[in-house]
Parts: sequence; structure tokens; C-alpha cells
Amino acid sequence: MLPGSIQITGEALSGAEIKDICESLKEDSVRLLSVRGCQLSDRDFGRLCRGVAESRSLAQLNLNLGVVSGVARVKHLADALKSNRSIQTLFLHGSPLLDAGLVALNAALSTHPSLVSLDLGDCMLGDEAVQLICGMLPPDGAKSGLRELTLSANPAITTKGWARLAIAVAHSSQLRVLNLDYNPLGDQIAGMLAVAVASSRTLEVLDLEGTGLTNQSAQIFLDMVENYPTCLRVLVLAENAISPELQQQISDLLSEGEEDENKEAEARGISREKTMWLPHSNASSQMVLVTSGLGDSLLAETEM
Repeated sequence: MLPGSIQITGEALSGAEIKDICESLKEDSVRLLSVRGCQLSDRDFGRLCRGVAESRSLAQLNLNLGVVSGVARVKHLADALKSNRSIQTLFLHGSPLLDAGLVALNAALSTHPSLVSLDLGDCMLGDEAVQLICGMLPPDGAKSGLRELTLSANPAITTKGWARLAIAVAHSSQLRVLNLDYNPLGDQIAGMLAVAVASSRTLEVLDLEGTGLTNQSAQIFLDMVENYPTCLRVLVLAENAISPELQQQISDLLSEGEEDENKEAEARGISREKTMWLPHSNASSQMVLVTSGLGDSLLAETEM
């Protein structure tokens, strides 16, 4: 029997329910486990983590919306990730980790053999956490690194932290998707990110929705897309003080670039990887990637 999924949202989970989930995990019958926004005791969270540690089939784990609360739970999760070898996508969006929490998780995250997609949005992170995250974006391909990273809504990160991340993104050998939406970035940091995108050989999607940008930033991105070859295919600029005309120009240029790549690939007899795209809820011309980068076998959840 092929591994299935367990998806529960916003419920209070009993000890018996956690026991059932753990048994399924130990039987390697679960590929996707989502308990986003659920309430469970610290003891049951520890039991759940032990089940995760023993699972050889689990590829996606969603603990969004405060499930990982407190130092004890962070330690349980870190121990589970040290033993687990199969998880490819980890969602911790809305968990009050702080920098200390990421310090506790760092060893397990940075050495995990399969992890390629990590969501740390709205986790109250700062510059210390960003420094650790940069270590998960190796520049030379000598070790496995993240292909998708979400750092949405972490306003405590300063210009120094974003600058450090921009450097890491510029030299990352694997990162394809970067979501920085709803951070107070502004035009200065956006300029740094434009340089990073121009330097990157892998980045395809950059989400800057609601990040305090103006036409100044958009013009820089437009010049970059128009004059320099990049891998960028999608740039999300919704909910910024940017004119619709500039957004459309950028979108058109990115679309032209993708069409040219497809034609070149067809001429060479190469089949390009198919990617699923869905329209962004607040912008008719913008698109948002919703796959987890794991191929056709697994789609990442998109709701927070």
C-alpha cells in the first residue's frame, strides 16, 4: 500500500489520537503529516516526535500555527529530525521559535540528508537565526542545501541580517524559491536582493509581496531583467507602492524569457521540468509557485 496523508487543522488532539498517528508513522504508512494549529499536550507532542523519528516514509511535516511552542517542544523536534532521514519539507510557520529556537534546531536542520524545503515564516526570528539559515544555503554543492526557503513576516531581522542573506542567496548552488513577503524590507534591501538575483544561477521565484517597496525598487528589477541573464521566472510585487505599468513590464519580460528558454530546450530536444503555478490572490498579473520542489510525487501545502 502506498503511503498516504494525515491532515488535521485546529483541533484538540487526544492521547488516543496521537497514539494512532504514531502507529501509522511507525508502520511507514504516512507520507504527509499535517497537524497545523492543533492543540496537544507536551507529553503527546514528545510522543508524536518519536513517531516522526522512526518513520521512513514521511516526506512532509506541517506543524504550522503555534504547534511548536516552548523550549521543550523545540528540543523534541530537534531530536526527531536528527533521527529521521526522510523528511523533505518542513513547515513551522507561525511558531514562536525566536533565535534561541533556531539555535536548538540548527544542527538537525543543517545536517538533515533529505530536507530541501523549509518554512520559517512568522517565527519571530532575528539576525542570529538568519546567520544560521545562511549555512543551509551552501555555495559549492558539496553538501545538500535548501531549494525552497520561506522567511515571511519576520520583522525583527535587520538590514545586516538581510544583507547576509542576500550574499548567501547570490552564491547558493541550489536555492530555487525564496519567499520574503510581509517583511519591512524597503528599497535599500530590495536593491541588495536584486544584485543577489542577478548573481544567482538557480533562483527562479522571489516573493516580495507587501515589503514596503516603491517604483525605485521596481525600476532596478526591471533593468536587471531587461539587461542581465538570470534564472528568475516569477517576481511577486503585489501590495507595494509600485505602478501597475512597471509590474506588467517586469512580468512580460519574465514571461518572454521563459518562452525563449522553452523554445531553446525544444530545439535541443530537452524536456523542461513542468511546474504548477497558481495566480496570486491579490494580483492578476503575478504568479506564485505552489509546488514544494520535490517533483511530481509531493505537493507542498500553501495555506498558512
